[in-house]
Amino acid sequence: MMFTVSGLLSDYRSGSRDPLAVAHEVLDLIEAETEPVWISRLAPEVLLAAAAALSHRGDADCLPLYGIPFAVKDNIDVAGLPTTAACRHLDEPAMGSAVVVERLIAAGALFVGKTNMDQFATGLVGTRSPYGALSTVGHPQHISGGSSSGSAVAVARGQVAFSLGTDTAGSGRVPAAFNGLVGCKPTLGLISTRGVLPACASLDCVSIFTHTVADAAIVLEVATGYDGDDPWSRAQRPSLRARRGVLGVPLPAQAELDEPRAERAWEAALERAGGHWEIEQVDIGPLLDAAPLLYDIWIAERAAAIGGLIEQLPDGIDPTVGEIIASGARRSAVDVFDANHTLARLRRAAELIWEQVDALLLPTAPSHPTHADVAAAPISINERLGRYTNFVNLMDLAGLAMPAAERADGLPFGITLLAPAWADQRLLELGAEWLGEAPHELQQPDTIVLAVAGAHMQGLPLSHQLTDWGARPLHRVRTAPNYRFYELPGEGVRRPGLVRVHRGGAAIEVELWEIAPQALGVLVGKVSPPLAIGTVELADGREVTGFVCEGYVVDGATDITSHGGWRAYLDTLTRS
Repeated sequence: MMFTVSGLLSDYRSGSRDPLAVAHEVLDLIEAETEPVWISRLAPEVLLAAAAALSHRGDADCLPLYGIPFAVKDNIDVAGLPTTAACRHLDEPAMGSAVVVERLIAAGALFVGKTNMDQFATGLVGTRSPYGALSTVGHPQHISGGSSSGSAVAVARGQVAFSLGTDTAGSGRVPAAFNGLVGCKPTLGLISTRGVLPACASLDCVSIFTHTVADAAIVLEVATGYDGDDPWSRAQRPSLRARRGVLGVPLPAQAELDEPRAERAWEAALERAGGHWEIEQVDIGPLLDAAPLLYDIWIAERAAAIGGLIEQLPDGIDPTVGEIIASGARRSAVDVFDANHTLARLRRAAELIWEQVDALLLPTAPSHPTHADVAAAPISINERLGRYTNFVNLMDLAGLAMPAAERADGLPFGITLLAPAWADQRLLELGAEWLGEAPHELQQPDTIVLAVAGAHMQGLPLSHQLTDWGARPLHRVRTAPNYRFYELPGEGVRRPGLVRVHRGGAAIEVELWEIAPQALGVLVGKVSPPLAIGTVELADGREVTGFVCEGYVVDGATDITSHGGWRAYLDTLTRS
């Protein structure tokens, strides 16, 4: 029987199990383990004491992860244990735990130990470790996937209910696919990476392995939290994208599977998906074009993070890992800026995808190599495994990997759902539909939709008053046909006024922004009469907060209603 988060919580609340008994079960399972899953663990007596303390407290109804055993990839700090990143020379105990680990333990989770991985999180194979290579559960000839190999296998073999990995290039998704698990790769910055040994700090994120989507949602809610001391942390935002009920799949020529059994499994997944959702083929060329940048140019960031350490410990480094990271030092600043410009163009090109679909459905990996395959071609096999994963963090996407079906040879085959940043909840909903579950709902932060009609529009002189406080532009719409529009007199920045009228009005173009309540409070203090923050009625009948103008402005102002919006009016001034 596999541990699950939901199952254990139910057992604890019914009184049929307690954390101390579960801790004994965990120790028995680990004692029988023959695979090199673990790098370090809590001493048995320490684990049992922690479990006994939880049992004594009896907070099953209060703590969201009460008594849930979990594992941590060994590039994430846990106080008192070394963070080796699969390098034996890194044997100093960590002085404190990573923020995410602290959050989980505070929520009642029971930390068990630290797991094996591709050294310095450089690999998708799970074989680049001095502690040993891991295999897919039940298939010893096939690789487990990496770099979060031990974290995936610990869950798949039933030793813990969930585990933490990291995911920069696919390390939280490929091992999930190869072991029949759910692999949650959240929006970058949603979970703090303070206390995580960086691979590419700007692209690293903490990932979660579970057996179910519902379990992933429970853990993600606890793990999520803005960290002002982590420069890569981002405050959670709700996704306000329209829900179309449509999933995108790649064009047939872009769905490259390297093995006939994988091709048939993908075809079966597409047929199954068609029973759940409306499916539309989309061109994912911009995403595929971005993928090679990760190990071409962003390898320079790995060199910046780890290169100096590797130079100090040449005899403790996996040869393939050392070769890859050393190559990063040969990239120039010009190379890096050129790549950033290329990525910006590809991100813009990819926006068309998200105007058509809620999410993309992709194979997680194009093949499932054997250990012999990887030994024969360690770098090219690894590159190929990243075809559908390497671009995800570069393009600022969220991902959810899930089991699809067994291949004809019995190997697991996995699919991944992808969507833009902050669509994590939507992915969980879609994933629950795929697996026939009802996911736990993530708590969404409150934000306000603000209608902007003039100088605060994107790219205009006062837009910085919004962006400086984290506001985000959404899209353009029109008001209800109940407004007159005026250019206000005065010096300085040109400003319009939107005045509601009883008759003779028109629909005016406005821009919708997403803004936090506290940021709106700051903005209100910057708005001077005759402008104010009030209510704007939109053409679709909604009423939103927005910039309005007091009616006395009509005297002495220029009526520009016929232009239909501020940008159109400015265009006429430019042409004249």
